[in-house]
Amino acid sequence: MAGTKARPTAAALAPQGAYCDLGDLLRLRFAARDLQLFARQPARSLLTGGVRTRMRGRGIDFEEVRLYQPGDDVRTIDWRVTARTQVPHTKIFREERERPVFVVVDQRSPMFFGSRTCFKSVLATHIAGTLAWAALNQSDRIGGLIFGDHNQRDVRARRSKHAALELLHQMHDYNRELATPVPDEAITSLETLLADVRRVAKPGSAVFVISDFHDFDTRCEQQLFELARHTDVTLMHVYDPLERELSSNHFLTVSDGEERLQLPAQDPAFRQAYRREFETQLQALTESSRRLALPLLSYATDDDIHTLLRERFGARRHRARG
Repeated sequence: MAGTKARPTAAALAPQGAYCDLGDLLRLRFAARDLQLFARQPARSLLTGGVRTRMRGRGIDFEEVRLYQPGDDVRTIDWRVTARTQVPHTKIFREERERPVFVVVDQRSPMFFGSRTCFKSVLATHIAGTLAWAALNQSDRIGGLIFGDHNQRDVRARRSKHAALELLHQMHDYNRELATPVPDEAITSLETLLADVRRVAKPGSAVFVISDFHDFDTRCEQQLFELARHTDVTLMHVYDPLERELSSNHFLTVSDGEERLQLPAQDPAFRQAYRREFETQLQALTESSRRLALPLLSYATDDDIHTLLRERFGARRHRARG
């Protein structure tokens, strides 16, 4: 039809290259149309709304006043209306329909790496952007924390397109500042960043932490434990296939810009040790998430990320589970 904008194809929405593109992040709203971050289940209590929230805490809003009926909780009687009308009235509350969605995006130097399709830093921005648009589509408040090697920027959770746009712009700016995968010694640790998340994420928020978790340790687990006491945390691990396994049977030359080193990639023992290093780190993260009962999702830079996100958060999947 003339004047109708065509919906971008899946290939056009896929993350690519060493740096993210702001236009691509804006177009992710099309990829988020079929996503539903939280299952909307019918409420099982007469005092709740049509949506049963998973928020921690009371989370209810005043809705109306009606005549008192046998069986109503006497604690909800509206004594002012009752005194004015001389007929008992009770307050009706509806369970809160929205919840803050807080996206934590790692844009530190080690994320600036990729051997296929895109860099880890770009994949993280696409995941975060898709989650942000999906939350906005569900009328949830969206906020976030983007952090680099030495600084960070938090976006206050708001239920508006401006909040999503601010998050996308900040991710784009931080991503464009990356220049090397080799961090300096003063890089901000993941432990410090998780502590900051505890400061800015409001109780009851759904927190999505997107990182390669290269420096995850027991101190990070303690921070996650404290964070998970008042929020619902989902860990989203991103990695590059070359970090998991060497794909060459020849010598590989690596350089930090000043020195060169040859890796004996054809040596089975070296390849096995290389793979074991990755698996050990991932296993530590996996065991920690199990102990804390936190969902852990792992995505590679060459994955069809939007298909995988639909499999996890697709509206049809939630309806089937309901």
